[in-house]
Amino acid sequence: MANLAVIGGSGAYSLGAKAFGTVVERKVVDTPFGISNPVYRIRYKDVEFFFLSRHGEENYSTTASFVNYRANIYACKELGVERILSWTGPGSLSANLKPGEFVIPTDVLDLTKARKHTFFENAGLGFVRQHPVFCPEVSATLAGVLKELNLKFHFGGTYACTEGPRLETPAEIKVLSAVGADMVGMTLVPEVFLAKELEICYCALCYITNYAEGVKELPYAEGVLFEGMLPETEKEEVERAISMFPAIVKRLALALDKVQRQCMCKSTMERYRREGRAGDNWKMWILHGC
Repeated sequence: MANLAVIGGSGAYSLGAKAFGTVVERKVVDTPFGISNPVYRIRYKDVEFFFLSRHGEENYSTTASFVNYRANIYACKELGVERILSWTGPGSLSANLKPGEFVIPTDVLDLTKARKHTFFENAGLGFVRQHPVFCPEVSATLAGVLKELNLKFHFGGTYACTEGPRLETPAEIKVLSAVGADMVGMTLVPEVFLAKELEICYCALCYITNYAEGVKELPYAEGVLFEGMLPETEKEEVERAISMFPAIVKRLALALDKVQRQCMCKSTMERYRREGRAGDNWKMWILHGC
């Protein structure tokens, strides 16, 4: 049974599902929130897992602001997913976090404005604790995988999620730095919170794609990604990081298959169960709040 889903971020479309193993099937899921992105069931050795490209299958066709996060997370739950690994390519707020380096974040600063951020509209549910933000069990397993692969990474850090699709202003980056953010991106919210509402473990792996505005003095470059905020000398490091995701995902899938799920993520809604407001059918939580 496949109970891990991998949500590929920027660069996923260049790799394709076949990079992660043998494609068993491809499907889209019809949800109360619309059609999900295509989901692939992948087989690698003796494990199976799902793969979904967040921004599109062939190119960056859907910006972070307009991804149907609820449909995608609902689809994962519908398919029996218990754990999600999400990857994302944020900008660095510090010269100490360099393009191409990996980060396993431990906290989130939500600065989104217009996204559908909950499954429980008018249902009286979802008032749940947000610490730890990311699943400590999956995060620890992921850290072990990165060590085994001899990849440089940072464990811990705050990911500030902005609305987009525009990049941030210099003043906004100064504010984010002042309040303790380490990275800035546009994709982990509301994914992480939606997963928590459906009792799915959620872990993120960031690869730094550029320096945020004002972190370094970088000249404007016309017609290229980030307009100059990713120096050409460091572009290769970013591409190398993306190329490592198949190896990371395969090894993580094998490792998690041996880890029994004992974290708090699996009981986020327990209070509502004890109150008789959330039954065994999770779909009813969403449709009727009971």
